[in-house]
Amino acid sequence: MAVEIRMPQLGLTMEEGTVDQWLKQEGDEVKIGDPIVQIQTDKLTSEIESEVDGVLLKIVAKEGEDIPVKGLLSYIGQPGEEVGTADEAAAGPKEEIPAEAEVKAEETFAALPAMSGGRIKISPLARKTAKKLGVDITILHGTGPGGRIIQQDILKKAEEPAAPEKAAPAEPAAAHAGSIELMDGDTVVKLTGMRKTIAERMYRSHNEIPAVTQDVKIDVTKLMEFRKQLNANRETKLSVNDFMLKATAKALKKNKNILVSLDGDKIIKRAHVNLGMAVSLDEGLIVPVIKDADKMGIEELSETAKDLAVRAREGKLNMDEYSGSTFTISNLGMYGVSSFTPIINQPDAAILGVNTIQSELDMDDEGKVIKKQVMTISLTFDHRLLDGSAAAVFQQDIKKLLEDPMNIIL
Repeated sequence: MAVEIRMPQLGLTMEEGTVDQWLKQEGDEVKIGDPIVQIQTDKLTSEIESEVDGVLLKIVAKEGEDIPVKGLLSYIGQPGEEVGTADEAAAGPKEEIPAEAEVKAEETFAALPAMSGGRIKISPLARKTAKKLGVDITILHGTGPGGRIIQQDILKKAEEPAAPEKAAPAEPAAAHAGSIELMDGDTVVKLTGMRKTIAERMYRSHNEIPAVTQDVKIDVTKLMEFRKQLNANRETKLSVNDFMLKATAKALKKNKNILVSLDGDKIIKRAHVNLGMAVSLDEGLIVPVIKDADKMGIEELSETAKDLAVRAREGKLNMDEYSGSTFTISNLGMYGVSSFTPIINQPDAAILGVNTIQSELDMDDEGKVIKKQVMTISLTFDHRLLDGSAAAVFQQDIKKLLEDPMNIIL
């Protein structure tokens, strides 16, 4: 009997995944453990492996299609076996439904505006997408089995230019088809997966939080010399980012008031120093988390950070490795950025932006011109939870550690 391959739930908050690429094609032989399809979630790209030996009989979910958790992706079985219809992907797994629930469902469908005298037949994913993009499902003719409206019908309608007086407002960060005039050579790419989630979360964070950013300049001349001495006889070098992580973890342990989150009308005081570390990918940003960073020495912290960054770029992180942050660091120093305004990674109360190291001339106590190396740190914080003075004290503690680097590793 053919085996159904369905969209796995890779985390408690995952609702759907995007089919990125089929690694096997219909008719290909597969073995247990063979990667058959690559999917993209709001966090990462992951490969789904076959759980059985057999032949990939049918691909149900197309590349680029959003499929809900437990939605059908494909069938694996023996050559010649009969399998189901293509629109089962959006429908999800079949479940036993009590008779009373079926009656209520039919009543709900019957109450919807009808086409050709009947109820609207639409897949759950298509209905969700229609609501998100502001598409009127009552005027659509479905192309799925039996005239059912499927995901592709919604997306096709959303791409059509809408008359100004009838255009439905799109939700924040959702695609707004037809609002920008295309020019020769322009390419339209659907907002999906990680990029879509980043857009929605950044928009929400920027609009929900009264954020303030404070910059503090730090003299890192001693730090750079100290790092040079430590790395002289080391095979694996310590980076400036390693010192930043350790200094921040120590400062957070001292300033527990920074480790808070707002949950409705409640303030949650966080017990752990879990450092989120922004890592840049081709698809966007991912934030792996170093759990209990304050309990690690600088070498362990360095190894953990490098390992998480590598596996983040390879799409090999586990779900618990990019959840549970209580404070986030975003380092753009390697790109020559001298100052920026990082957006808070909710539900954290603050995020620290690390900028590039620059050389500048100064004057010592004796009036002599000296050359030193300086760096600016940019702290964005939620003003509902933190005041400028508390944020400044935290930044000053980081500054003291970086300007007297021996204290970072003690």
